Amino acid sequence: MGTIIKVSGPVVVADNMENARMYDVCRVADERLIGEIIELRGDKATIQVYEETAGLGPGDPVESTGKPLSVELGPGMIESIYDGIQRPLDVIRDRIGPHIKRGIEQPGIDRKKKWEFRPSLKKGQKVVSGDVLGVVQEGPLVSHRILVPIGVEGEIKEIFSGTFTVEETVATLNDTAVSMLQKWPVRKGRPYREKLPPSNPLVTGQRIIDTFFPMAKGGTACCPGPFGSGKTVTQHQLAKWAEADIIFFVGCGERGNEMAEVLREFPGLQDPKSGEPLMKRTVLVANTSDMPVAAREASIYTGITLAEYFRDMGYSVALMADSTSRWAEALREISGRLEEMPGEEGYPAYLASRLAEFYERAGKVVTLGSEYREGSLSVIGAVSPPGGDFSEPVTQATLRITKVFWGLDARLAFARHFPAIDWLQSYSLYLDDVKDWWTENVSGKWRDYRDEAMRILQEEAELEEIVRLVGVEALSSRDRLLLETAKSLREDFLHQNAYHEIDTYTSSEKQFAMLSLILDLHHWALDALSRGAPIKDLLELKDREEIAKLKFVSEDEFPKALEKLRERMRTTVQSMKGGD
Repeated sequence: MGTIIKVSGPVVVADNMENARMYDVCRVADERLIGEIIELRGDKATIQVYEETAGLGPGDPVESTGKPLSVELGPGMIESIYDGIQRPLDVIRDRIGPHIKRGIEQPGIDRKKKWEFRPSLKKGQKVVSGDVLGVVQEGPLVSHRILVPIGVEGEIKEIFSGTFTVEETVATLNDTAVSMLQKWPVRKGRPYREKLPPSNPLVTGQRIIDTFFPMAKGGTACCPGPFGSGKTVTQHQLAKWAEADIIFFVGCGERGNEMAEVLREFPGLQDPKSGEPLMKRTVLVANTSDMPVAAREASIYTGITLAEYFRDMGYSVALMADSTSRWAEALREISGRLEEMPGEEGYPAYLASRLAEFYERAGKVVTLGSEYREGSLSVIGAVSPPGGDFSEPVTQATLRITKVFWGLDARLAFARHFPAIDWLQSYSLYLDDVKDWWTENVSGKWRDYRDEAMRILQEEAELEEIVRLVGVEALSSRDRLLLETAKSLREDFLHQNAYHEIDTYTSSEKQFAMLSLILDLHHWALDALSRGAPIKDLLELKDREEIAKLKFVSEDEFPKALEKLRERMRTTVQSMKGGD
């Protein structure tokens, strides 16, 4: 038993802690506040406390549990809303009301609820870590696979069928009793057999992302942007529509009203695949800016450990962290309390390595177990650079680690162009990885059309300076046509309304069809120009306005509407003859 000798904000120093170890969880003061040891010097332990430390003082007791900060894994996680250290907020609210008291203890998984366990294996079979012992149906969308715990293997002596609580024994392996409840330390990545190269895109239904800057399943992406640029709405869209089996949304330090919007919206959202509420395959970790700063630092580790557990079942998992800047600010504050040597802009020198430790836990893997099973964990981190300055340390460190950069631009947001992803700054390093998927499932021309569209947008940016100086009439007919096509790409294709019931999501097939129509019209117009057709007639083509309306046409009606418009436009442009 130690005693407090110093309190500095969320950081507490205690002596007489000679038997403690790094990252052990401690109970601080009479209220038994939860804390974690982050530094040891002799018999003195420095503890970051995950709750409000007001009122603590020298002489208060500190007790080490001897165990690292861990999360509970098992049936009952889906649809849960946790705080940064896996306390279920909805359960606590029902128990004590809307305000969380200090020292409140509540297990992450309900101990009383019974689940129907259906065994997948039989008595006498030999198993290894990661094998599927049985299945629990958790809601209509998730078959929760009960895995042999990591580090356990042997022969099944007994395996049961029926309804059990998560703590009751469902199987016996040699002399080890196995229940449906497991625990895992949050700062240690869960093991796997092999990491695989990415090959399939994480389809999100967002045109600028899927077509121009795709992300692979098991990949990493960052989405930095200044205040008001639509960063949170972009994250919400990805959480709603990303083609993943399980969704994790980690609100680490953002404003409470934004997290409240998530909590209001998600229960009412419909899963496009099943028609069930989206929450039936979603887990939320809510740690807002008014919660203790140390818990913000732990929240992303809590979220990604829970996500790895579902990856190990063989699911495709997508995790959104909003925002890693607030997490980095928590690191900076705790580092300052520890009186460590500051790095750039006051952030600790180990900022980049901590970010790398987080993002490297993403990936497409072959899971543990005797049967071949693939799972993937895709991580998308929002970054909130002060004033939209992408040169600040958190953004730069993140860009060095992640392979996709969706840079949000305040100018586009102020012009009401959403998503406000700047197509001239953003990039994806997964283009070659996902090309084969697009070729097999959509069209072999995807990469050519995508690259041509990017070239047109880049040439438009170069021509803008000339237009500002001498006017658009000074440009050649080909350049004026290029500007019109670029405008169509920006307004008809890249602009997408997140709140429109149809435009909020666009399938890969519809995305390519829309892009190919715009570029095919460009090619037909170039041919007409070469035959001497007047540029004025091409620019005033009435059917151009119909392209913008296509994105509001439902997926069922789209093919017919597209073919009708394509044929009419092709006939009109090809019939144009040279003027004087």
